Amino acid sequence: MNKQIISTSQAPAAIGSYSQATRHGNTAYLSGQIPLDPASMEIVDGEIEAQIHRVFMNLRAVCEAAGGTLNDILKLNVFLTDMASFPAVNTIMAEYFTEPYPARAAVGVAALPRDAQVEMDAILGL
Repeated sequence: MNKQIISTSQAPAAIGSYSQATRHGNTAYLSGQIPLDPASMEIVDGEIEAQIHRVFMNLRAVCEAAGGTLNDILKLNVFLTDMASFPAVNTIMAEYFTEPYPARAAVGVAALPRDAQVEMDAILGL
């Protein structure tokens, strides 16, 4: 297997035993991004909207490091600790993506790393 590891300082460093993304052929698999500021490695201050924006910025940085853009995402998975935040995800997502939108799942979870309220991972087609 010809696996390429994707890494960028423009997104938070991995906080565990994983890579920011891996690429095989024309597909990249992006690890989950929580709303960590890549400079401070701290969760961004503010409401859920600030966290959602930071996650999309982190995903965008990893997409670019892999040679793509957010619009190359084929599948996006969204994990929320409060499903009442789902409308905010929809509104903010429309600021980062253009149609046709990627396939997506949204899942309510009990908790996320570092007490984040949102995490997203993705599959990128290149």
